[in-house]
Amino acid sequence: MLRFYKGQPTDYIIKYSGGNVSGRGTGLSFFYWPYNTHVVAVPTSSRDVNFVFTEVTGNFQSVTIQGQCTFRIANVDVAASLLNFTLDVVHGKYISDDPDRLPQRITNIIQKETRGEIQARALEQTLSDSESIAATVFERVRNGAELQAIGVELLSVYFVAVKPTPEVAKALEAEHRETLLRKADEAIYARRAAAVEEERKIKENELNTDITLEQQREKLIALNGNNTLQEAEFRGKALVEEGEYKAKAIQMELGAYANQDPRLLLALSMRSMGDNAGKIGNLTITTELLAGLLGK
Repeated sequence: MLRFYKGQPTDYIIKYSGGNVSGRGTGLSFFYWPYNTHVVAVPTSSRDVNFVFTEVTGNFQSVTIQGQCTFRIANVDVAASLLNFTLDVVHGKYISDDPDRLPQRITNIIQKETRGEIQARALEQTLSDSESIAATVFERVRNGAELQAIGVELLSVYFVAVKPTPEVAKALEAEHRETLLRKADEAIYARRAAAVEEERKIKENELNTDITLEQQREKLIALNGNNTLQEAEFRGKALVEEGEYKAKAIQMELGAYANQDPRLLLALSMRSMGDNAGKIGNLTITTELLAGLLGK
């Protein structure tokens, strides 16, 4: 019974009739006799493959690597000669599991190259260099002969996650957490030290200000003392001069009475006392005193 096959645009179709290639091309469609026709459909579109595997680092620590790679079949003839891509046209499935095993082959090659990179690094370096490790693995696998031998081209490789064992992860987290806490404590201590230093500077400035004020006060006291001494000295000199003037004035005033009769002086004195009688409280002049003055 004559049948019709319509190939997918992304599949390279090779038609075998009676054991010989009778047609080939991308997205090929044709009529065929089922009893003597075989259809080989090689997918040429890119495929994404997820992978997860565990390796050991240079310091004997296990890490789990989760990633993804993208590949495509670049050389259809080589791939079709090494892998069975014969299609069961009726059911639309491959008659072999070779197409399903191809992603695992690629993953194994990636794992082998990754193992060499990880074993050359310690755990901490592996965790921090995951991107560079993926880039190195991609270049080695892409330019290697293993994929070219099966007609496959690797388009990309990247690691989604690189994780240690849960126990080691907790230890690393604890160490990192302690480091962060220590840095936080150091920051707090530094802030406190800075605050203490600023407070010390403030107190030192206050003390310097007090010292300056006391020094100025001392100078002011000394200046006031000198002014007081100078004022006292000036007043003393003025009083001495005033006393000398008064003494000279009295001496000159009394000099007019030096050659006068004592009785006249007594009479003048009595008269002056009489003129100032209102200012005198009590005054007693005995006859003996009066007689003595007059006799003298």
